[in-house]
Amino acid sequence: MTTSSHENPQPLGSGRPDGTTPEPARSTPTTTADHCQTSPNPGPTPPDANAAPDSRGRAVFAQVASPYYGYLIALFVGVMVISNIAGTKGVLLFPDLSFELGFLVLDGFVTDGAFLLFPLAYVLGDVISEVYGFRAMRRVVISGFAVLALAALTFTVTTHLPAAPFYENQDAFEAVAGVVPQFFLAGLAGYVVGELLNSYVLVRMKRRTGEKSLWARLLGSTVVGELADTIVFCTIAAPALGMTLGSGDYWNYVVIGFVWKTLVEVILLPVTYLVIGSIKNREPSYQAALADSGA
Repeated sequence: MTTSSHENPQPLGSGRPDGTTPEPARSTPTTTADHCQTSPNPGPTPPDANAAPDSRGRAVFAQVASPYYGYLIALFVGVMVISNIAGTKGVLLFPDLSFELGFLVLDGFVTDGAFLLFPLAYVLGDVISEVYGFRAMRRVVISGFAVLALAALTFTVTTHLPAAPFYENQDAFEAVAGVVPQFFLAGLAGYVVGELLNSYVLVRMKRRTGEKSLWARLLGSTVVGELADTIVFCTIAAPALGMTLGSGDYWNYVVIGFVWKTLVEVILLPVTYLVIGSIKNREPSYQAALADSGA
């Protein structure tokens, strides 16, 4: 018995690989032409929005949040490292200048080798605190502390390493790079106390004055920070430099150091203004915060 040619053919199944399960019925009837017609190339499958991006074959990098913050950190830490090395040398300026004023007996200006560069650290600290705030400056202080500690450890280990037979400068290396624990402690203590106070005072004053009275913030914070730094540093370091606490040399060291550092801040005030203004204008996040505050 032959099958009638008028019977509808059984729909092709493709639900499983064996083809035994028919596919769901279509909304329009399937014709022979549908099966015979070659389906066009559907093109690439659109990507799934929830799928993880495929990073194979291409490099991926994080974005730097601020184009200026990193440079300021590098300058600040560099100034601190150089100043701590240069500061191990005692310096006497104007030895013929002598006078007595109460407890202050001045026989020349007694300072250390860092007197030229170290005040720049407070200028940079003012710039970072004014533009980026206290938390950002605190990270900078911690970074500087870590680098100074690493430098001291490296110098100590290198000093105690046996010198090669051809190396004739061991004594000179120890004199320059050898770490005096008391002097190292003085530098770190004065640095942390002075810089954090400088930043804290500047930011607190800015919360009261806003964008106004920048000169008052710069000078006021410097006076507090430099005074604390100088007293802490000189009190701990003076005996390591051969000074007696409370002596004329000690008070000379404290007063001259404080006055000189503050004077440098005043002299560099126009430069500090220009740097702060330039970074504020170029820093997108600062301009956005300024617009949100309505200042």
